[in-house]
Amino acid sequence: MLGLKLPTDPRWVNIVEKNIDEILTDHAYCEQKAASTAISLIISFPEYPELVEEMIALSREEMGHFKMVHDKILKRGNTLGRYRKDEYAIQLLKFFPKGGNRTTQLVHRLLYAALIEARSCERFRLLSEQLQDNELADFYHKLMVSEAGHYSMFLKFARKYGKRDEVDKKWEDLLKYEAGIMKNLGKKETIHG
Repeated sequence: MLGLKLPTDPRWVNIVEKNIDEILTDHAYCEQKAASTAISLIISFPEYPELVEEMIALSREEMGHFKMVHDKILKRGNTLGRYRKDEYAIQLLKFFPKGGNRTTQLVHRLLYAALIEARSCERFRLLSEQLQDNELADFYHKLMVSEAGHYSMFLKFARKYGKRDEVDKKWEDLLKYEAGIMKNLGKKETIHG
């Protein structure tokens, strides 16, 4: 369903198991960035009322997820760690050329968001199936379902606002590019890296 060209190495979960506190901090910031992305799309493209409505709902949901992850951190007796750069997101952005008309910029941002949500969904599935901590496994299962909905929503909007054949070609090219990025990632206790 997600179309990812290179699945995450299942050994990534072993890295996560040894560094749960680190993954929770990274995850919290991923949720915050997802909310920020939704707000940024509202600010940048207010002329699309359906998109604005969905992004309002998404920003609320993502901040709700941030709170849920933050609550898990506090429950474990920790505090939110410092923000770290997301090497995955930095590399992914390099796929998209600068400039272009507003529609092209919108489609690129929607495809970028769709892919991040797809990879998050895939990673959350692994965590839900393989984590020894049953409470966290259940938590990640619930989030996996949510991320799948976000992925499909962003892709739907990209196809709605762009030319379907061009969007599908760009999406396929992006999936191949992302597979190349993933060959060098998956060795850290981060959601995407």
